[in-house]
Amino acid sequence: MNNRNQRYARKILTQFLVLAAAIIVVVIWQQDFLYAVYAENQVTQVGLFINGGIGLLFFAGIYQIVREFRRLESEETALNQTLSNLENKRAALEGVRAESLIANRYETLVDLHQQHAVINHSALAATVVALESSRVSFPKFVHNVLILTGVFGTVVSLSIALLGASDVIVSTTETGGLGMIIHGMSTALSTTMTAIFAYLFFGYFYLRLMDAQTYVVSSLESSTTRILLPMFQIEPEKAAEQLSQIVKTAAALVERLDQSQASYAEVAADLRNLFVSYRDEMQRNSDGLTKMTKVLREGFRLDESDN
Repeated sequence: MNNRNQRYARKILTQFLVLAAAIIVVVIWQQDFLYAVYAENQVTQVGLFINGGIGLLFFAGIYQIVREFRRLESEETALNQTLSNLENKRAALEGVRAESLIANRYETLVDLHQQHAVINHSALAATVVALESSRVSFPKFVHNVLILTGVFGTVVSLSIALLGASDVIVSTTETGGLGMIIHGMSTALSTTMTAIFAYLFFGYFYLRLMDAQTYVVSSLESSTTRILLPMFQIEPEKAAEQLSQIVKTAAALVERLDQSQASYAEVAADLRNLFVSYRDEMQRNSDGLTKMTKVLREGFRLDESDN
């Protein structure tokens, strides 16, 4: 039976690299349009700061996601190496990272087995799930906040546009207010577009990260159930059967002991009867000798004082 697991995280990481390369190509191709949207005719630096903040948050989250994909890939490698070692009758953790999930699981099972403790697979699985959930807290934060940055940029940009509109209303002869309106609308468009594209890209690979994490955890638990637990855990039915056999054997020993004690009692009674018979026989013999001695003394007319 083949116990190997597919390299799920590596496949998603490859998709990430391909899509990132495609986006870079599109950006280079449309650099003039993007420069016009993001850089030309900027009255203030609000758009630059908001778009820069969105980009900073986006790339920080992407960096963490890539790290998690690499870690999950190493977890799959460690799991496959452990299964290969067990299949080939080698040391289970030979060539496996000590901090990997499968190494921690195997060492935990060994420790529980040595302590003759009950192995609760559900508790072990819940611990792994909680640990894995804590590893993606920052990507989860970025995923929840990223789209709100676009809303924030839109609100700020519309505020700038309203400020320009107020200038137009106050003085119809100045063109600065009209330029501020156009700048505000342009900034609102750029920040919203940045946030939406960043959210779509990040959200897709965040969900794929969740899929990869679920796949690794399910592979770990499946391998534990099919391969590791039978090595360390005694099934309750077998334990009850062994206990029943022990009880039956003990009952048979007690019965044999009772029989032996009864036999010993019979032997003791026979010995006592034999002793009583022997004593009576000795008494009769003694009485017979006394009578014989008396008869001989009387026949030979011997005095009782003579020897």
